[in-house]
Amino acid sequence: MIAGRDAPAHGEAKNSWLTGTAAWNYVAVTQWILGIRPAHNGLRIAPVIPSGWPGFKATRVFRGVRYQITVERAGEGTTVSHTVDGRPAEGETVPLPAAGTAEVRVEVTLR
Repeated sequence: MIAGRDAPAHGEAKNSWLTGTAAWNYVAVTQWILGIRPAHNGLRIAPVIPSGWPGFKATRVFRGVRYQITVERAGEGTTVSHTVDGRPAEGETVPLPAAGTAEVRVEVTLR
C-alpha cells in the first residue's frame, strides 16, 4: 500500500513486512543465495553468493539433524565441493546421515 496525497506521509509504502514479504525474502536469501535448501534425498548446499564475499557460516536443522555449515570462497565461481564430517562428498546434496545422528559438519568450497 502506498499512502495517498491526503496522508501525512504521502508516497510512503506501508506494511510490506506484514504481508508475507519477510517470509519470502527469508526463503530467497537462505535457499537461493546461501543455497541451503531441502531435497528429497538430503540437504542441498549450492551457494551463489557475490564474488566479494569470503564465505559464511550457518546452522540448519533438517529432519531432526543439526547441520553446521561453513562455506569458503577459493575462486570466483559457484562450483562447489563438499566435505561431510571430514570426508569428501560428491555433488551438491549432502546425503541423509545414519539414523540417530545428531549433528553433521559440512565444509563447502566455492571455486
